[in-house]
Amino acid sequence: MQKLFFIAKHCDGCRACEVACLEKHSKSQSLFMTKMEQPSPQPRIKVKKSGNQYWATVCQHCTESMCVRACMTGAMQYSPVGEVFHNAEKCVGCWMCIMVCPFGAIAPLNEAKKASKCELCKDEKTPPCVASCSRQALFYGTPQQYEMKVAGD
Repeated sequence: MQKLFFIAKHCDGCRACEVACLEKHSKSQSLFMTKMEQPSPQPRIKVKKSGNQYWATVCQHCTESMCVRACMTGAMQYSPVGEVFHNAEKCVGCWMCIMVCPFGAIAPLNEAKKASKCELCKDEKTPPCVASCSRQALFYGTPQQYEMKVAGD
């Protein structure tokens, strides 16, 4: 299973990944037009600063996910390959998934009263957040591929 990995030593906090994610999840698919959309689109990845280092908060697609277990409606589910995805139609906005996620990777869409999380942009070969990162702080691949990449850094 492929997932997103973050390499903190490469990140300079530019937040291009957030912008690319925001644009991808907007109705207009235009960064300029996102300001006028209702409900307001939100990025599924967040970059935060801790001391002198940046950190990306993004869904880890856990194999034994607390959000899936806590979801009373089944809106949080596993895909056939093990990724965690969110079915917004089943979501009732109880936000239990948000409360139990140890990574803080699930966010409330306040206007829609639904949860929101990274779905790995399955319709793209490379997720836009990864493609937008000029410093290669985001890596999309298998855990084995990630290990090989960081070993070569």
